[in-house]
Amino acid sequence: MKILFTLTIVVSAVATLHADWNQFRGPAGRGVADDAASLPVDIGPDSPHLAWKSPVPKGHSTPVVHGDRIFMTGLAEKSLRTFAVNRLDGKIIWSAEAPYEKLESVHRIGSHATPSVATDGEVVISMFGSSGLFCYDVDGKQLWHRQMGPFNNNFGAASSPLLIDDRIVMVQDHDTGSFLAVYDKNSGNEVWKAERPNSRRNYSTPCIWAVDGQRQIVVAGSAHVVAYDFETGDAIWTVRGVSRVVNTTPVVGEDNRLYVACTGGQESEQPVFADLLKTSDANGNVLLEPDELPKSPIKSFFSQFDRDANGTLDETEYNSIRDIFSLSETVAMAIRPGGTGDITDSHVDWKQSQSIPRNASPLYYKGVVFLIADGGIATSLDVQTGEIIHRGRLSNTGKYYSSPAVGDGKLYIIGERGHLTVVSAHGEWEQLAESSFGEDVYASPAISHSCIFVRTVSHLYCFSLKQ
Repeated sequence: MKILFTLTIVVSAVATLHADWNQFRGPAGRGVADDAASLPVDIGPDSPHLAWKSPVPKGHSTPVVHGDRIFMTGLAEKSLRTFAVNRLDGKIIWSAEAPYEKLESVHRIGSHATPSVATDGEVVISMFGSSGLFCYDVDGKQLWHRQMGPFNNNFGAASSPLLIDDRIVMVQDHDTGSFLAVYDKNSGNEVWKAERPNSRRNYSTPCIWAVDGQRQIVVAGSAHVVAYDFETGDAIWTVRGVSRVVNTTPVVGEDNRLYVACTGGQESEQPVFADLLKTSDANGNVLLEPDELPKSPIKSFFSQFDRDANGTLDETEYNSIRDIFSLSETVAMAIRPGGTGDITDSHVDWKQSQSIPRNASPLYYKGVVFLIADGGIATSLDVQTGEIIHRGRLSNTGKYYSSPAVGDGKLYIIGERGHLTVVSAHGEWEQLAESSFGEDVYASPAISHSCIFVRTVSHLYCFSLKQ
């Protein structure tokens, strides 16, 4: 363990709020701890602040904390599991199996247990692409199951469910059949479903945005950000110009603006269908086939764009994906609340295109937006202008799949190979400490009940100043 900066930590005698971390990225999906607890800066396998370390089934889902229980998903000997861990000692309390007919394909660094659970202290909602949506009580009794997968996506399912009041919000963007839906938490019955026909594979979890007393479900994917009415599923507004494939989750700041940051997939203008037919339609059937196409992004991802899987692209299929390529941007942006329809030109306050993350979601904290890009590039942005306040390279220069979390003024950042960096959570940030867990990390850290929880591919760690 290497300490790079000395902090004087004063443990307050005032009782903390002990807020729960009830979904992916915690309260409201912001990645920010709500309680006022002091947290250790020097965490890692050899930290004096290690409360416990426990083996857990392999998976990428984030630890979700409610009261004295931590809920996660995992894969144990080809068995999909939702399980609960005792927050006080790390021991598994219960484990429930999710049956499936066949495990779908996932990315080489992926997991069949990627979506994080959501809980309100009454039920636990877990999602497996191979098996669908499950609801358990907090003691592990299955209440209902809704079949969904497998989906048409050889990288698997990754978007996490949200639990808002008595409603479950779920988006699934795949090569075909993309949708956003809301389900009743007590029965699993569908409340409404909005088809997303022009969306291909994306892995972003939606966020909830309250605007003028109306809750909106915001979904980023396939070169667009779209907001849907929470009650009806009707589309409210659209912003054009985000990445072709979106892995990150939007975040609502304390200023009630929406912040989006994403890069993924090629960004290029493709020829119009009629022109391509003139040069490539060798058999004259007014369709495009893989062996007829010149080397191009569309040829490379042909199977993703062949919506009816018949081995050809007609003009409708071709144009829908051409539009996505044409509109795709690597970007961070701030979106002002209000407006209906296409608000790209009216409500986007600023854009930034430097050092944009591919997988780690943006984080808003006290007037600063933090971005963590592959290569270990950490950037802080002024929320008013989008201008870079400070940009620097972390000690770990690898890839980042885990999204950062902040508590007690400290930003905890974990790279793919398990290298953790702690920086001060202000515009002119400084690196405070670093350590290595010696295992890959894809799950995002959780901060709750004066503790930091870090999940590696096979272990769960708990760190606290109070032991």
